[in-house]
Amino acid sequence: MSEPQGAAKAQLVADRAIVWDSEEGSRLYSLGYFGQPVGIRKPKEPVFDKPLELSLLEAMYLTEKKMLVVFDPASDRNLKASEIMELGIERQDGFQDQYHVYRSLRDKGYVLRPGLKFGTDFAVYRKGPGKDHAPFLVHVVSYKKGLEPLDIVRAGRLATSVRKKFIIATIKETGDIAYYSFVWFKP
Repeated sequence: MSEPQGAAKAQLVADRAIVWDSEEGSRLYSLGYFGQPVGIRKPKEPVFDKPLELSLLEAMYLTEKKMLVVFDPASDRNLKASEIMELGIERQDGFQDQYHVYRSLRDKGYVLRPGLKFGTDFAVYRKGPGKDHAPFLVHVVSYKKGLEPLDIVRAGRLATSVRKKFIIATIKETGDIAYYSFVWFKP
């Protein structure tokens, strides 16, 4: 498989893709806050001299966009986007639905970062971390599983405590994404 011209190179390491070249990593980070520089919790500048660690979601997206080539040392070859999807499905519950939502929001111009500290899948920014606060938190719920009462309680409590809009996203059987947001009010 030929490499897309100008694509950064990453190496698959467990459930991450590492861009070892700090210039390539800095370029990817500056193009949309992709990944996390190793050992730098909150980068103040988009240029750094450390490797860049990408999640499988980010690696999949960047591979689809021809901005990244992921090398798998176990198979001694570059992975196709479909193979990254297979790895994600094997290693992470809900990966396919999460990726569908991730790609849709990225394609709309939003910056997505992990929402783990909020107990959700994504923190969604209009501009990026350090440029603005994430106005949205997105939690992806399987359409087959359905919406649990606990999901609604979590949405209300979390949105109120962090003053962000909590959105539940699900992939319908048609492949379309449905977004649900709850508005809390005092009568």
